[in-house]
Amino acid sequence: MIRAGALQPLVRHKMRRMLRGRRARIVVLGGIALICTGWGHGAIMAKPLRAVHYVALSGWRAETASVVLPVLRAQCRRIGQLPPETLLGGAEKLPSGRYAGDWGAVCAALQDMTAASPVVARHFVEAWFRPYILAEQGEVTGYFQPVFEAALRPGGAYQTPLYARPSDLVSVPGVKSVTVSGRWQDGHMVPYYDRAEIDHGALRGRGLEIAWLKSPVDRFFLQVQGSGVLVLPDGRRVAVGYDGRNGQPYVPLGRAMVRDGVLASGTVSMESIRAWLEAHPGQANAMMERNPNYVFFHLDGEASAVGPKGAFGVPLMPWRSVAVDRAVVPFGAPLWVQTVLPLADGTSEKWQHLVFAQDVGTDIRGVGRLDLFAGAGEQAAYVAGHLHATGRVMILLPRAVPAGSATP
Repeated sequence: MIRAGALQPLVRHKMRRMLRGRRARIVVLGGIALICTGWGHGAIMAKPLRAVHYVALSGWRAETASVVLPVLRAQCRRIGQLPPETLLGGAEKLPSGRYAGDWGAVCAALQDMTAASPVVARHFVEAWFRPYILAEQGEVTGYFQPVFEAALRPGGAYQTPLYARPSDLVSVPGVKSVTVSGRWQDGHMVPYYDRAEIDHGALRGRGLEIAWLKSPVDRFFLQVQGSGVLVLPDGRRVAVGYDGRNGQPYVPLGRAMVRDGVLASGTVSMESIRAWLEAHPGQANAMMERNPNYVFFHLDGEASAVGPKGAFGVPLMPWRSVAVDRAVVPFGAPLWVQTVLPLADGTSEKWQHLVFAQDVGTDIRGVGRLDLFAGAGEQAAYVAGHLHATGRVMILLPRAVPAGSATP
C-alpha cells in the first residue's frame, strides 16, 4: 500500500518545501514534514463519538503500557516543534486532539515523568487520554519494510533502476483544494508520465537513478510498500525513503488479476501476486503497468534498527504504528485495536494493543480503517500479506487536565 495522506496546517508560516506526492504536499515546519492538502472525506464521521471507560477496552489491563511511553515521548518532541495552532488532522467532530496545542498539557506531564512502572504508565494514559468508540467494525490491514538486494551502480544482475523524484514533477492545488501532481507543458499542467511511459524510457538519461535492483518485480513491491532496505553487494544496508509519486491513480494489482481470471479472489496475497509475476516474465511488465501509479525514492542513509519515518515524521515502531485516514484521525492519536492476526500455520490469534496514528496511505480511507506497520522480516511480510481483518477501534484523545481518578 502506497503511504499517503492529508494534513492541513492552519498556520501562517511559509511552506518551505514541497517534496512528495502520495496525493499530498509536504510542508516543513519546525523541522517536521507535515502533509498539506485538501480534505476529500471530511464529512464521513456522521455523528459525535461516544466516550467510554477503560473497562470497555478488552485486554487493556494486560497491555504493557510502559512500552508505549517512549512512543508518546517521541511524538511530544515532534509536536513541541509545531505552532500550537497547527492542525494535525482529524474529523471536525473530534472533541480534542486536532491541534498541536491540544497536546501541551499531556506532553508537559510526560516530561515530568522520569521513570514509570507498567502500572504507573497505565495510570498516566488513563489520566491524560479519554477513550471514545471510533468503529465497532473497523478494517485492519498491514504493511511492512521490505528488504531487497541492490547495487548503487548497474552491472551484472542489477539492471532495474530505482528513480529519485524528477525535478519537473510538481504539485499544485486543484479542485476543492485537492493537490494535483503533474508537469508543465506549454504553460499547461498535464499528467505526469505513467508507469508504462517510465518503463519505456521517459526518465532515462536524466541522472535520476539512485540504485539498481535485480528485477522490475522487486521495484514494484518496494513501491507498493513505500520504503525499504537495500542490501548492497558489500553487505551494507541502506534505507530508501518515499519521495513522491507521479500523481496517477493507484490501481490494486490483485483486483486487476482477479478480473482477468489469472488469480482467484480467495487466493490474492502479496505472495500469490509475486509468484504469478515471476512465473510469467513475458507478461509481468504489462500486468504491473495496469497500475499507472509510480513512486520515487531517496537514499536515507544507513538502515537503522527502527522503522522508516512515517508521514508524521517519527520513526515507525513495529506493531505500534498505524496508517490512518487523516480526515478522520489526527496524527499522534493513540488507538486501541481489538482484532486478530494471521499466523503462518493458517490459524489466527487475538491481538489487542495500543497503537499510534503516525502514517497515511493511498487506499486507507474511512472511519476505522487502519494499516498496521509490522516492521521487517519474514513474520512482518507474512502478516502484511495476509492481514485483512475486522476489529473494534477506540480513539484516545488528549485531555487538557488529568482525569480525577484512574483505574486501580
